[in-house]
Formats: sequence, structure tokens, C-alpha cells
Amino acid sequence: MKLVVFGANGPTGRQVTAQATAAGHTVTAVTRHPDTFPPGGPRLRIEAADVLDGMAVERVVAGQDGVISALGVPYGREPVTVYSAGLTHITRAMTVHGVRRLVCVSSTIMFDVPAPGEGFFFRKVLEPFFARVVGRTVYDDMRRMEEVVRGSDHDSTVLRPAGLFDTDEVSDYRLAPVRLPGRFTSRADLAHALVREAVTEGHVRAFLDVRTTEGTPRLLDMIRKEAFGS
Repeated sequence: MKLVVFGANGPTGRQVTAQATAAGHTVTAVTRHPDTFPPGGPRLRIEAADVLDGMAVERVVAGQDGVISALGVPYGREPVTVYSAGLTHITRAMTVHGVRRLVCVSSTIMFDVPAPGEGFFFRKVLEPFFARVVGRTVYDDMRRMEEVVRGSDHDSTVLRPAGLFDTDEVSDYRLAPVRLPGRFTSRADLAHALVREAVTEGHVRAFLDVRTTEGTPRLLDMIRKEAFGS
């Protein structure tokens, strides 16, 4: 299958391209900085394009069988538009070129329900602090992005992971249309779910939690990394 991956040069995007090519799919990795992308085999094509450039997006979507968006930006105070503007350009390009399958990433926070199995401090203090203060601009734009996807007529699936961390191996992760217990999702598991959904009929018009259940990091370590970059 021919897949185009946006956000390919990020940590999740690199996992997606590696897993997809290893599975025998042909991948177009889209990045603003192609010179920094690791070389791949004959199934990998690297294209320089900005998801905020509608014409460039149309060019790389042409001829594809499916689209994976692994777009991501760090927390910050400045307004974020990458998710919503990017998916606006992507869905328009898909319509122009007749591409149906779309899989993209938002966050488990988009379920808008309390974290199951968590205590008062996590549910009422810690997670709201990240959702409404530290990551407010990111999550606001993720909501706009989900509305763009929801309003399109493509065969779309949105994956909503929890706190992302790095591992080399795919685990026996959980996937469900409701918010799952647990605090973390490995990028390897997220990438695996993105590729699997993109190359199958998958869960069309669904919003799915992806949750890693083994080998997860300590919460304090994740807080330090996400909030303070240490």
C-alpha cells in the first residue's frame, strides 16, 4: 500500500515510517527538513513540504492510497494552528485526489471524561493543569483538528494516546473507543496502531484510545520531561 506520512520527522512519525516500510508498504515521508531525515530503503521516499502549504500538500497526497498524520508540536504559550490548518489542507488534498483513508493523532484528553482508575489529585489537579494551562494551546487546536476531520467525508480514524514515551518494541497495547485506564502510550505502540488502521478497513469514523499497559515510565519522570524539558 502507498502511504504518505505527515509529521514524519518527529519521534512518532519516524516510528511510523520505519514500521510501515518494514511491513512492505511504500512510504512518502513528508518533512520540512529532508536533510535531517534518516535514510531508508527503496520503499521510502522523502519529500520536502510544509503541511501549512496547501499546494505542497496536494502534491504529496497525489497517487497515495492512505494518509497518516503524526503531526505534533511542543507545549508553549503561543497559539497553535498546525493541527487544524494541517488537517484542513490534508482533507482538501484527499478530496481533490480521491484518497479515502485517513488516520491521525490527537490526545486522550479529547474524550472529556475523568481518567478512569485515578485518584483525586490526578483527576482534579494534575491533568487539568496540563490540559488547561501547560498544554492549553495545543489541546485547543487538537479540538479544532478533530472538528475538521469529523466534518470531512473521508474514511477517517483518530487515535487518542496518553502521555507518550519511547520504546523500541511494540507491546500488547489496548485499543478502544472509550478512555482507557493508564497514563501512558509508547510511540512504538502508537505507530503500530496508526499503520494497522491505515492499511486495513480499521475503525472508520472512530475515535480510539491507545494505551500501553507494560513497561511504562514513572509519572514524575514524564512530568519533568513534558513540563520542564528535563
